[in-house]
Amino acid sequence: MGQPVAVEQKVGGTSAIIRFETNRSLTGMGHERFTSAAEAKGTRPAAVVARRLLESGQVSWVHVYGNIVTVQLSSGATQSGLDTIVRDLYQYWKPGMTPPSVEELMAQMPAEAAPAAAAPSADGGPSLDPRVPAHLWERSRLGRERWKAKQG
Repeated sequence: MGQPVAVEQKVGGTSAIIRFETNRSLTGMGHERFTSAAEAKGTRPAAVVARRLLESGQVSWVHVYGNIVTVQLSSGATQSGLDTIVRDLYQYWKPGMTPPSVEELMAQMPAEAAPAAAAPSADGGPSLDPRVPAHLWERSRLGRERWKAKQG
């Protein structure tokens, strides 16, 4: 599952600088620069691709701006396989992997994740579901009152 990212690999100003142009924006309009995998925290696309590139051991730093990923190769490293890391950024299932069964997924669900039962309303109105914010219930109640006033 997932979708491969289209990647065009280009050489930067020197042979140690590699630029990857993708068909996806990874940062919006911001610049992000990473010099270690520890700096690339979180689940943002730029952080994930930087962490994967830095963990490969072939890259000394990563700069991401929009849809451009620029890397500097570590001394003695080659660029082979780096485009695959960028291309597989959104690949969650690869050929040969088997997805878990429904039973396996349900076994992973915490017990408290089950939907809560609707609590009965104190005024005899509709039962209030605790998952719905209180301000939405109030807005709905006021809307019903306005509608009833127009009808009667």
